[in-house]
Amino acid sequence: MSHYSLGEFEELVLLMVAGLQDDAYGVSILSGLEKELGKSLNISAIHVVLKRLEEKDFVTSKFGGITGERGGRRKKYYTITALGKQALDHQFTLRSTLYNRIPKISFG
Repeated sequence: MSHYSLGEFEELVLLMVAGLQDDAYGVSILSGLEKELGKSLNISAIHVVLKRLEEKDFVTSKFGGITGERGGRRKKYYTITALGKQALDHQFTLRSTLYNRIPKISFG
């Protein structure tokens, strides 16, 4: 199922888009990932991945209204698509299947 192909960072960004629902835009995705990962990320990396996810039809985007606090610039909001959700489901199943192959042994 190569049409569900997701890199690790793409998967994390897509999970964040899905989790944030109607509030998924560059900075909110960045902040959420930084909090969860416990490390600093680059906003440019987020935007590159969002563009790639949109090209794969895993997300759609729309612009919000113009606000004074952003100097007249609009936020670009992202929403996961049905295909994006299928890609996440595929990744979850694949990772769970591989994880369940780990023998039940103790490392302690």
